[in-house]
Amino acid sequence: MTAPPATTTATSASAPPALRRRAPAVRRWATSYALLAPALLLFGVFVLYPLVGAVRISLTDSSGIGEARFVGFGNYAAMAGDPTFWRAALNTALLAAVSVPVSLLLGLGVALLLRDRVPGGGLFRAVFLAPYVISGVVVAMTGRWLFDQNVGIVDRVLGGLGLPAPEWQSDGTAASVSVLVVLLWARTGLAVILYLSALQGIDADVLEAAELDGASPRQRLRFVVWPLLRPTTFFLTVMLVIETFQVFDIVWVMTRGGPAGATELLVTYAYNQGFSARRQGYGSAIGVVVFVVVLAATVLWWRAQRRSEEEL
Repeated sequence: MTAPPATTTATSASAPPALRRRAPAVRRWATSYALLAPALLLFGVFVLYPLVGAVRISLTDSSGIGEARFVGFGNYAAMAGDPTFWRAALNTALLAAVSVPVSLLLGLGVALLLRDRVPGGGLFRAVFLAPYVISGVVVAMTGRWLFDQNVGIVDRVLGGLGLPAPEWQSDGTAASVSVLVVLLWARTGLAVILYLSALQGIDADVLEAAELDGASPRQRLRFVVWPLLRPTTFFLTVMLVIETFQVFDIVWVMTRGGPAGATELLVTYAYNQGFSARRQGYGSAIGVVVFVVVLAATVLWWRAQRRSEEEL
């Protein structure tokens, strides 16, 4: 009965020292990849495979019906002379440049109010967190109802105050403002949640020490709280930029990119080209460009963040 263990022990003892040292590392490697396998499978099926498919379609002249004709980089070359594409790109960049910092400031402000338990905190929580947990289409429909130029609540309130009511669906600037307001309402909830969690994680002794040193509330916020929130701010910036470049439901429900392309974004333009105009190759090429731009911006921002952390 004792022979098998003796044989096993003898075999292990006779193994080369390098192999015996390598065995635990191999087991850890195998265990790690076994635990990662479900996530890698989902990533491959729902991210990598569609991305490769989009790149393949972007190299063809395809209408979705019949055989696709290979055109190489013809769709990408066509973007250079497409004024609607450049207008959509400018609209998307402007929307990101305005909405991201404003969402960060609003999120931090509401998080500070909720942390300090000011009166009406429950109202702030409901107003800013509700859009983040409900469907984006519902949020967009609410925005369309609020900013309707015929029966909208905003126009009625402005009229009651004796102020002129903008033509939200007919004027390009007014339509852009309405989309921006609804987008801020929908996106600020994420900033509130993450900033509130980060604020609650700050050691109270640090703030108390700053107060004892004579720092005012504004100085504590600027020189103590804000630097400690930099990792959260970095993560939020990346996430909000990515979400802004992916905005579709709010624009599509509220304005469909109009009037006259004033609110057309890259994602809505890609959808219009791929499904309405039956230019799936061109629409896929726009989608690939959006992916590359977001990826490049994320990498550059990440490197800048790493350099700033190393300088501290």
